[in-house]
Amino acid sequence: MAVVKAKSEDIKLLARLLRAEAEGEGEQGMLMVGNVGVNRVRSNCIDFKNIRSIPQMVFQSPGGFEATQKGYFYQKARESEITLARRVVNGERRHPATNSLWYFRPTGGCPAEWWNQRLIGKYKAHCFYVPTRADCPGVY
Repeated sequence: MAVVKAKSEDIKLLARLLRAEAEGEGEQGMLMVGNVGVNRVRSNCIDFKNIRSIPQMVFQSPGGFEATQKGYFYQKARESEITLARRVVNGERRHPATNSLWYFRPTGGCPAEWWNQRLIGKYKAHCFYVPTRADCPGVY
């Protein structure tokens, strides 16, 4: 059962985001990007208040994803990314993105905190950050 509402076009949009943000990170990396995106829709907290849909999350500005902000969000989603997007919308979770609202790729190691958010883990080159339960109970 879906954890966020998503029409077919929303799934394709999320799949494009997975490809644009994490194609080089493989299936696991793309699932984690999807987790962060779904968490932003579900959380209704901090930078993501009133983000209630996949399109709102994908195109959030400021505070959104680099792919949509910097112009490499142009490739069509392939069936493999569409399948991954469906899995995420249906609730599949991957650590360290399970409750993460942010990730980024630093030039060095992962800082213990990023914009006052705690490091929860790393996957390949990306560091994942979570809010506190008090600040954002909707993501837990």
